[in-house]
Amino acid sequence: MTGLSIENISMRFDLPDGGHVQALKDVSLHLKKGELMSVLGPSGCGKTTLLNIVAGFLAPTGGAIQMNGHQVVGPDAERGMVFQKGALFEWMSVRQNVEFGPRMKGVPAKERQQSSDHLLEIVGLQDFKDKAVYELSGGMQQRVALARCLANDPDVILMDEPLGALDALTREKMQGLVLKLWKETGKTVILITHSVEEALLLGERLLVMAPRPGRIHREYNLPFAEQGVNMDLREVKKNPEFGKTRDEILSMIWEMEEEIMGRAEGAA
Repeated sequence: MTGLSIENISMRFDLPDGGHVQALKDVSLHLKKGELMSVLGPSGCGKTTLLNIVAGFLAPTGGAIQMNGHQVVGPDAERGMVFQKGALFEWMSVRQNVEFGPRMKGVPAKERQQSSDHLLEIVGLQDFKDKAVYELSGGMQQRVALARCLANDPDVILMDEPLGALDALTREKMQGLVLKLWKETGKTVILITHSVEEALLLGERLLVMAPRPGRIHREYNLPFAEQGVNMDLREVKKNPEFGKTRDEILSMIWEMEEEIMGRAEGAA
């Protein structure tokens, strides 16, 4: 089967005192090539844990991840990760960062340069390719991180709160860039966020997860990401359905948070 299949994934963390935390339980879904999915939920619902399992950084205690018909057993270039902070090599130039993966794979220098030039033009950094990473703003560093991820030509791009540390204006610009890259590259994208508005804008499919144990609470199929490819994102947000869905999800997550607080107070 092509695409990404998450099959009955469970994750249990054992604690030093003999207890345990059931971070995820029986999470299943399938993503076809080119789908854009956002994931949100209250703190502790296992969003990042799930992403790390898909990336191959964590081995689940139950279930399996299938990628294009083979089982995921560890990190691989077919799955690229963009972190909240770019995790870039600060002592390297922008170009060297983008070319790092292909260089490790033995891609010839001329081919690497042509690819990095193309990607840096896409993300709007063609005039900064020889700059050191530490000379760039946070938003520009995240653009480098996106270009570096794309340079490895992954089938799936995993994004863990990639825009969370940016100011509001830069974040909005980066949201537009994510949509542009999704549409132009045809990559499958999974994006974790704590922002309901961002999840609505950057998810054809949107998963709301519930905590302890982490599980899929509700799934939405939405038109806003497709609209945002060709429209100003502020105009997309004016859609009455956008506001209605945002309020519905906010209420849903608020109720979950209230339940979590109630459990904590009861255990105290």
